[in-house]
Amino acid sequence: MRTADVSHVLRTRLARAAGWTAAFYLMVLPLMGPRRGLWVALAVLVVQALALAADRVPPASRERFAAALRGGGRCSVWMEHCPAWVRTAAPSALLLALAIAGLGMSPYTLDVATNAGIYVLLALGLNIVVGMAGLLVLGYIAFSAVGAYTYAILNTQFHLSFWLALPLGGALAACFGLLLGLPTLRLRGDYLAIVTLGFGEITRITLNNWNSLTNGPNGILGIKPPSLFGFTFSQPKHYFYLLLGMVALAAFFSRRLERSRLGRAFVAMREDETAAESMGVPTLRLKLLAFTLAAFWGGVAGVLFASKQLFVSPESFNFLESVMVLCMVVLGGMGSVPGVILGAVLLAFLPEVLRGVAEYRLIVFGAAMVLLMQYRPQGIWPSTRRYEEFRQEA
Repeated sequence: MRTADVSHVLRTRLARAAGWTAAFYLMVLPLMGPRRGLWVALAVLVVQALALAADRVPPASRERFAAALRGGGRCSVWMEHCPAWVRTAAPSALLLALAIAGLGMSPYTLDVATNAGIYVLLALGLNIVVGMAGLLVLGYIAFSAVGAYTYAILNTQFHLSFWLALPLGGALAACFGLLLGLPTLRLRGDYLAIVTLGFGEITRITLNNWNSLTNGPNGILGIKPPSLFGFTFSQPKHYFYLLLGMVALAAFFSRRLERSRLGRAFVAMREDETAAESMGVPTLRLKLLAFTLAAFWGGVAGVLFASKQLFVSPESFNFLESVMVLCMVVLGGMGSVPGVILGAVLLAFLPEVLRGVAEYRLIVFGAAMVLLMQYRPQGIWPSTRRYEEFRQEA
């Protein structure tokens, strides 16, 4: 291409970027004011300028950069081929290190870590239906709401203990997952995502308007914390160790499920549902089972959330929470248990790291997700299967 043509294309793109930036500024001006709106618009302009600069990088350099990022999946391959005692000792050593580290953490750090543990439970549950079974769910936080309100109602009205309400909340959420799976057996892709999104919003609106049972938008107060043999979990340190144990249990369950015959059937359905059916895989029953298992862990996470906050309201279970949990699964690596845990921890601590620029953290978060999908679509720590697939495509 001649120099004049290159200059013309560059000027056109710059003009287009400036036009989009001006339109974006006018859109956010009523919401953020002239000063903050200007800063956000400048950030958008910088992102577009970086995209234009990336187009000027030689293709060979871009390929080398992308290949370097894709190489991080070798951790999964190494873990698969290392001795069995290493695979057993590594999680145990990490669990022991976290337990020891909790003794020296401040109450604030323990509180953030506890919230991260709840997100890890949600992400591990969602990973069953999205990462293993390949079913896109956009209203997953509704199952957490079912578990949270189950414990809140049973504890405040019937004085049921936490340890009895924990399996009941998970079981009731699993029943809702089964009910959601039944009408969506024949749906795939975007249509399934829309239905699950509607289910999440219906659940939130029902909780917000059922005043006689859920107290409507005011929520439920007076939830008692867990207690065991006279010992009450009332400090952040207590909840940290409680969540650490629950996360270890959920990770062990997910890992065993991934390596089981059922997990391989989930993966077969995810890769090609038609081919799996032709080979005798009962895809309809597997879909119901995936929804049920994922909903159970979502309900368990909801019970733990309610017992920690001692208060629940519908605003805690909005659509943004479902998107956040889905991003954790995608960021860490769909189908990868250690990747999902890593993604959940990173995104749980990210708001605290960006607290100084709280109004712009969603922009930073969105830009990071765009870059990740561009250069590392398999996630930070992908499963061995997905790592090999992306490496072959590259």
